[in-house]
This record gives sequence, structure tokens and C-alpha cells, in this order.
Amino acid sequence: MIVEVKVPVLPESVSEATLLAWHKKEGDFVERDENLVDVETDKVVLELPAPQAGKLIKIIKGDAAVCISQEIIAQIDTEAVKEAGAPASAEAVKAAAADAGVPANAIGFGTAVAPRVDADAAAMPSAKKLAAETGVDLNAVAGSGRGGRVLKEDVVAAASAPAAKAAPAVITDLGARPEQRVPMSRLRQRVAERLVQSQSTAAILTTFNELNMKPVMDLRNKYKDKFEKEHGVKLGFMSFFVKAAVHALKKFPIVNASVDGNDIVYHGYFDIGVAVGSPRGLVVPVLRDCDQMSLADIEKKIADFGKRAQDGKLGVEELTGGTFTISNGGTFGSMMSTPIINPPQSAILGMHATKERAVVENGEVVVRPMMYLAMSYDHRIIDGREAVLSLVAMKEVLEDPARLLLDL
Repeated sequence: MIVEVKVPVLPESVSEATLLAWHKKEGDFVERDENLVDVETDKVVLELPAPQAGKLIKIIKGDAAVCISQEIIAQIDTEAVKEAGAPASAEAVKAAAADAGVPANAIGFGTAVAPRVDADAAAMPSAKKLAAETGVDLNAVAGSGRGGRVLKEDVVAAASAPAAKAAPAVITDLGARPEQRVPMSRLRQRVAERLVQSQSTAAILTTFNELNMKPVMDLRNKYKDKFEKEHGVKLGFMSFFVKAAVHALKKFPIVNASVDGNDIVYHGYFDIGVAVGSPRGLVVPVLRDCDQMSLADIEKKIADFGKRAQDGKLGVEELTGGTFTISNGGTFGSMMSTPIINPPQSAILGMHATKERAVVENGEVVVRPMMYLAMSYDHRIIDGREAVLSLVAMKEVLEDPARLLLDL
């Protein structure tokens, strides 16, 4: 029977995708759920598994081809599995292992694995990207992931060995002034489009304030060990900012709204996007219903987002939607910036580096860990009053965290 391989169903916000690289070629036999090709959307890289075991008889769309949701890109002959013969018996596997010099008693106990034939097919997208950037040969990297998959960490380890490094390829050699031309990834193209769209369609204005981080830092230092022991996750600062944002958005619903044509859409829920870094660039997974989440729930979800962003495992639905965004440029050392709104949202909060500065309290000069906060907003629907007061509301609860418990 001929089975069609189709592009996964893409969300309405994603119109098309690009086939990054096929891991199988025509004539290869594939197992059910084995990754056939990496599909890049403007949000994530998806692994497209084989729907059935069989022989890949036709690849309709090759590497770098643009495709749409549910488009047929290949065909698999499921009957060809029978022609290829039954799966190898345990005795045959042991015999093959013996020929390869692997002890027979190691088979099946996780102490030895069969050599990986196709290193590129057994590497995660993030590992491939890093390998290309560092010049590491994937065939020389031992995978530590499930089924021998090469992870980003494996490439990092291999790149640290002098013998594994190689100079990156340069397309144009102009003597002492070389240039390298590479196409933008679909994610980078989409980011560029959305940033231009945001600046050309919204009336963006930014308001600033400064935040004394000492109360939050003291609270975190006091309870971080107990928190981690109780919840199994570290207590960071982002969960406090998420909760502070929800507090402010409840007081000023217009900041949580969006523009749709000539209408203003007020959202009765709080889905906050948190910007995290990934090998493909900055991505913004969304925390749903933040008003119903505890600090521990938020920290666990953010940790999960961060790990899966590095592994290229975030789903499209996790990067879609959101009513407000928080970006933390402070992790890179930024002191102040004007963040750009993520449309169709109407506001974004920018966190920055915390630095000790001299400030005046009760007529005295004292040293405090201070952070600049910036909130960019769409002046078409948000007036300066609401923007300033909402940022002040965040500042107030962060400088007095007990207000979050008392909803003050």
C-alpha cells in the first residue's frame, strides 16, 4: 500500500513552511515514527516522522522546498517491508555485534550500541546548526541522546577538543576582506517581518521607571533553598515579574487588549509570552492563564521552555498567541532599551541588568540593587496615563511583594 507523507497541520498564523533537510533518500527503508525530514516554520523546527514503516519510494519536495499545511511531500510503500525480509533475530544481532567487536553479553543492556551509520539523521536540529557553525564533523560525535541522537551538548563537548574544530566555510574570498553570504532562516525572516509590521502599524511609545530589587532579592535568598527542595525547581526572578504583570493587567485591562481593525479586543485571560534564547534565535513561548499559576508553576514552565528551546522541541502552539510579553535583556547585560511590541499585542515589558547604584531614601543616600524597567505600548489604544500607572503598579508590588498576596 502507498502511504502519503504530508506536512503537519499548521496553525492559522503559519501560512507555509520550509523543508530543511531530508534524513532519508529515495529507496531507503524507514521505520514507523522515524524522523524523515526537519520542517521549519517561522516559529519552530518540527521533526516529521514516518506515518508507517516501509520503503521511501518518492520524495516529491526536496531540501529547501517551501510547502503548505497538509501538502504531500513524499510516498512510502508499506508492502516493501515484507519484500525486505523479517526483522533480524536476536541471534543475528549478536552475531553482527560480534563481527563489530562488541561483547555478546553487552547487547540489550545499554553498555554498547551498534555503530550509527547516518550521523546527520541522528542529530537534533540544534546540534546540526551548532556543528555547521563550529565545523564539527557529526560523524565523529558520539550521541548521548535517546537512540544515540546527537544533542547540542555533544557538539559543544566535541568542539572543545582541538582536533574537532575546523574553520567555517567562507563563500566569497576577497583576500583580507572575506564575506560569507547565508540565507535567513524562516524564523529570522518572520522576526524581521513582524518587527517592521509592529513599527509601521502601531504608534509605539516607551515609558521608563526604576525598580529597587532588594525586597525581591531578599525574599528569594531567604526561601530559595526551601523552594527548590519543595518544588524541585529553582526560584528565579521571572516568576515575580510575571505575577507583577498579571497584577497590573488586571488593574488596567487596556494594556492586555489588542487592536483588530477598528475594534479593541479586551482579553479576559492572561497569556504572557516570555522571551527565551534558542540556537535559532529568540523565541517567545507563552505561559497560558498566568493568573491561575503559582510561582512554582511558572518557574517549572519557564525551565521547561528553556530546555526545549535549546533542543528545538517547542511546539508551534506554544509559540502562538499571547496577550502581553516580557523580555529580559538584562541577562545579556543591557542597561536600558526600548522593546518592540509583538503584534497583535499592545504592550511589552523590558527588564534590564540589576546594578548597585546610589539612591536617596528618606533623605539619605544609600546603595541599592536597581533595575530600569521599560514598557513599550501602542499609543493608538493605550494612553500615557494607563501605561505609566500600569508600570508603576508592577514596580510597587515588586518593591513590596506582600502586596501580591493581599492583591493591593
